[in-house]
Amino acid sequence: MSGLQRTALALTIIGAINWGLIGFFQFDLVAAVFGGQDSALSRIVYGLVGLAGLYSLTLLFKPSEEYERETRTEIT
Repeated sequence: MSGLQRTALALTIIGAINWGLIGFFQFDLVAAVFGGQDSALSRIVYGLVGLAGLYSLTLLFKPSEEYERETRTEIT
């Protein structure tokens, strides 16, 4: 897994945790840490999490290296 993929995964997890907190406790952690939903820093974090989620979609359709190795071994 590349550094970009790990970063995207970490941001996606942060977004998922934030949505869980909003859903269960009506508490927006990102807004609380960065000064409200309308602050520039919060909007940057929300934007980065959104981009990370879109990038993570590519990981969903990428075959795993372990699966590729097993397939190559069976063929030869």
